[in-house]
Amino acid sequence: MAPRPFWKGYLKLSLVTCPVAMMPATSDRDKLRFHTLNARTGNRVVSRYVDAVTGDSLAEEDEVKGYQHGEDEYVMLEDDEIANVALDSTRTIDIDMFVPDDSIGWIWYDRPHYLLPDDPIGEEAFAVIRDAMAASGTVGISRLVLYRRERAVMLKPRGRGIVVWTLRYGDEVRPEADYFPDEPPAPERRTLKLVEELIDAHMAEWSPDMVRDPVQERLQDIIRAKTRKRRPARRKSAPASDAGDNTIDIMEALRRSIGAESRKRH
Repeated sequence: MAPRPFWKGYLKLSLVTCPVAMMPATSDRDKLRFHTLNARTGNRVVSRYVDAVTGDSLAEEDEVKGYQHGEDEYVMLEDDEIANVALDSTRTIDIDMFVPDDSIGWIWYDRPHYLLPDDPIGEEAFAVIRDAMAASGTVGISRLVLYRRERAVMLKPRGRGIVVWTLRYGDEVRPEADYFPDEPPAPERRTLKLVEELIDAHMAEWSPDMVRDPVQERLQDIIRAKTRKRRPARRKSAPASDAGDNTIDIMEALRRSIGAESRKRH
């Protein structure tokens, strides 16, 4: 069953407008969640806010947001003051520019969301915007309030819908030039050839199974065993490596790797 939209609003390009609905393209709902318990009683432990100076418990109605601007000095903002910072981008994705599809590096991509028309009458307008971007090889750039902040977003056509990526803020991305040398040393051609052969031997079709979570699967095994009051079977440890010191003859290691792959194929 498709998830319910967590955002509804309008997609707008100049005078073309259509109602749309959006939902996250990823989810961690199926990840294991743990509660903190009292080991003696088995009861859940609850957390409470307390005043850092007096130690008194704080009632929910007394909590307020505060911005620290000096040592032990805060500017307090009420919830309605934050909510009343009205922005046009709260419910409208107004595309104000387009850029080439391949001009935004992957490092700027943050969270993906699926965007779909939310009204049969608006489907044609939605399709026109989507298909025009696909035909021109462009993506749309807009701004939108999501997760309590206004964010730059990228609209990328995909199939019958549009993927809306929130983009990272400029101060969140570190320039790669600070980390990668301008002119890294070039590998020897024969070494490169052996690595290419090794890559070819490991080629496979992409599958979601490649990114499964074996730790969660093992935890689920343990939980099921404990639910049945049985002791979970212990997994055998991986054999220790006989690599010795860290000095590696890269050519010899590659030749042995390719030989092992050849034997696997036969």
